[in-house]
Amino acid sequence: MKINTAEFIISNSEVDKCPKEMIPEYAFIGRSNVGKSSLINMLTNHKNLAKTSGRPGKTQLINHFKINSNWFLVDLPGYGYAKVSKKTKSVFQQFITDYFEKREQLVCAFVLIDIRHEAQKIDLEFMEYMGDSEIPFCIIFTKADKISKGKVEQHIAAYKKQMLQNNWAEMPPHFVTSATEQTGKDALLDYIDELNQGIFSSDEF
Repeated sequence: MKINTAEFIISNSEVDKCPKEMIPEYAFIGRSNVGKSSLINMLTNHKNLAKTSGRPGKTQLINHFKINSNWFLVDLPGYGYAKVSKKTKSVFQQFITDYFEKREQLVCAFVLIDIRHEAQKIDLEFMEYMGDSEIPFCIIFTKADKISKGKVEQHIAAYKKQMLQNNWAEMPPHFVTSATEQTGKDALLDYIDELNQGIFSSDEF
């Protein structure tokens, strides 16, 4: 799939105020500073569609972008950011879970994980929540250009081992990406396109 148009639609912190259009929606989420904005900009061929910042926790709202006029890319706040107040953090967590549990248009979530690090407890716990809530998701390993290919494979294997030990039947589909080198872009967009084709042909929306 080629992205021809990417248009910012709305930011908000309430699921009820999200766009009403019944078109497929794909949400991107991960720990703060995981490279989410850079990945979204790479996918959409925009330098500043999603705001990048050296300050973790920059995304604090549900951001909807309409892609090719027929599906939404949703940029969600990072989870596990320690430098916001407890009160603010609980609000973030509440509207994130509200989004996942109430948003009918959601087809698949993409959980972003920094490939430079070994399996992190917070990422495993978040994916466990997704599994328990029966929310379809894939894993996107980011920043693959920062370590060797051998290390990439080693860290993915570690995640797979941890997930199988935590009663997962199998590891969800996963993609290895680098916003700097445009790695994984085509595979990820082709996957979304395949899901969209199935939805449009079945009149599910």
